[in-house]
Amino acid sequence: MKTPERRQASSGVVGEQLTLIDPPPFSPSWPKRGTLPDRALAMLMSGRMFDHPDFELNTESWRLGAAIFTLRTLGWPVETIEIPSPTEQCPRRTVALYKLDARYTAQALAIAGGAAHAQ
Repeated sequence: MKTPERRQASSGVVGEQLTLIDPPPFSPSWPKRGTLPDRALAMLMSGRMFDHPDFELNTESWRLGAAIFTLRTLGWPVETIEIPSPTEQCPRRTVALYKLDARYTAQALAIAGGAAHAQ
């Protein structure tokens, strides 16, 4: 069984090449309240690591990929952890788990004044 691969939307990945240029400061935009990206962000900021079935169970939507894409375009460094999940029809199949490092949750809450975002 292959070890899970870890990808991250921003710096901090083990084995990543060092750069002489500092990354831009963490300053994401908040998704519009009540949207699927907002609900995904709430799950991420709660410290949960989740996959598609978890998201569907909590939101009754299968649009997790689109929500994660939107969060990343808004500046949220959502991590993807790929877990091998082979089937007879697709022996190389993987599933994705998503998470947000706790330091980004703390920074986002500090930026927002410790309160829920207002929109």
